[in-house]
Amino acid sequence: MLNVNESAATETRTLEPERATAITPLEMRQTTFASGWRGYSREAVRSFLVDASESYELALRENERLRQDIERLHGSIRQYQDLESGLKATLVHAQKVAEDVRTNATQEADRLVKEAQGRAELMMMAAQNRVEDAQREIDGLRMRRREAEANVESIIASLHATLDFIRDQQREPRVFPLRPAI
Repeated sequence: MLNVNESAATETRTLEPERATAITPLEMRQTTFASGWRGYSREAVRSFLVDASESYELALRENERLRQDIERLHGSIRQYQDLESGLKATLVHAQKVAEDVRTNATQEADRLVKEAQGRAELMMMAAQNRVEDAQREIDGLRMRRREAEANVESIIASLHATLDFIRDQQREPRVFPLRPAI
């Protein structure tokens, strides 16, 4: 153990290696040592203590600055972690939205294809009905044509028969029976 004199009016302190509180730079500057039989040079000890206290003070300041930097960096890390989790949540949401859009687009495309197929089938049925109607009309016109041809042929045959009859009448003199006179 080391005995410490701070001044003639102050009490002697004992410095212990496992002291609960740290020595401050000010304590280092103000501490004086009792001189012994072959004591140390007071100026050398004082100069050493001043240098040590200044180094210690710089170390404490640097330590405090580093502690603040660490706190600031921890705050930045927390901020970036929050940002990262927000970005992850946004990405997951965007992926879900994209999947929903893709699913909806696929469903809409399927619906449109089915609707178009239904319309195409209706148009095909309507066209088929028109073709069938036109075919019936053509068949009806053909039948009427055949009837007209048959009528014309009948008229022609009748006219031929009439013409033949007239020719036959003109070739043969006709003898009319005389009627008795009364």
